[in-house]
Amino acid sequence: MSNSSFIPERQLVFSPVLAQTIGLEEAILLQHLQQLFEHHSPQIRDDFAWLGVERAFLLNTLPFWTAEDLHRISRSLADKGVVLIESPPLHTGQRLVFAINEPVNQAPEPVETVAVPTRRSAVLLPVHWSPSADLLQLMSMNHNIPRQFALDQLEDFIFYWRERGETSSAWENKFRQQVITAWRRQQQNQAESFRPTQTTTLDNSWRPSPDALEIMERGEIDPDFIEQAIPEFVLYWRERGTRPKELNSKFIQHIRIQWARYTSSLEHSTEPRRITDDWRPIADVFDILRLSHIDTEFAHSLLPEFIVYWKDSNQAQTSWNSKFIQHVKYHWAKRHQFETTDNSHAGQQGSNTTGRTRDRSLQDDLTDTSWAK
Repeated sequence: MSNSSFIPERQLVFSPVLAQTIGLEEAILLQHLQQLFEHHSPQIRDDFAWLGVERAFLLNTLPFWTAEDLHRISRSLADKGVVLIESPPLHTGQRLVFAINEPVNQAPEPVETVAVPTRRSAVLLPVHWSPSADLLQLMSMNHNIPRQFALDQLEDFIFYWRERGETSSAWENKFRQQVITAWRRQQQNQAESFRPTQTTTLDNSWRPSPDALEIMERGEIDPDFIEQAIPEFVLYWRERGTRPKELNSKFIQHIRIQWARYTSSLEHSTEPRRITDDWRPIADVFDILRLSHIDTEFAHSLLPEFIVYWKDSNQAQTSWNSKFIQHVKYHWAKRHQFETTDNSHAGQQGSNTTGRTRDRSLQDDLTDTSWAK
């Protein structure tokens, strides 16, 4: 049929449900293109009905759009998988060659009409619904949304729509909209969290942003520890005469380093300390000695002289536990060495073996500090 059958001023009709699903402009253009099948015989290729239409005709029948608009909306339909396009972009090309993305499943012969892809019946969202791989790839390419981020939104999406009990025929489009919204919100929150403060100098009233505090608390950092570190942080940068461009980021980094050092020092102190009267080795010390087959009571018996010696020396050590282990092992080895020496010289009278305990004077025992070296 010739183009004269088209009336430029005819009314445009579109489905409100379809417009809600794919967008108003997309719905208008899609149904306008579908009507062309009523007046032209498409070419069947690869099980799709292909049709060509001049750009000038589209601009004439849709005068409220420019060539750039037609290109934008047609590409949107293609990105949504509604139509297939085999022609150059409409803002540069003169002709649109397209097919509705629905196989016709007919022999390659002329057909009078091809229906617009029928909208699937609206159904409840299945409990185990999941987006297609094509949709995930499309969001990654067009919006730089990581696949895992999109999948992380799936549980909330299913719960929300199942709770509402609504039906839809375009769950993938709804999921796409929710993921894009969540992604933009996250990007905005991250930008605001690390945005430099507007103050030009640091003063005693400065505090990290709520987002920075939330990040640190999620890292299981004690809030009191954070509060106590704020004056130190402010003083450090004020004395330097400069301020970092990203105060919140610097503060988070500062706190994480300080917290790691603090928690580590609780287990393994690196600061030398003097021994105290009430010092006692930790339980692990006796476990280690037992592994060396050293009697626990023997170790306990050496504790008083160990404390007295080191208090009198007034020296500081980073680990009294390891020092005590060395002390006990030394005396345990010496004790067994003496016992072996006594047995080997049994019956020998008048020998003056200095290794035997009974041949050592009290003065020798008191002045023997080789174990402390």
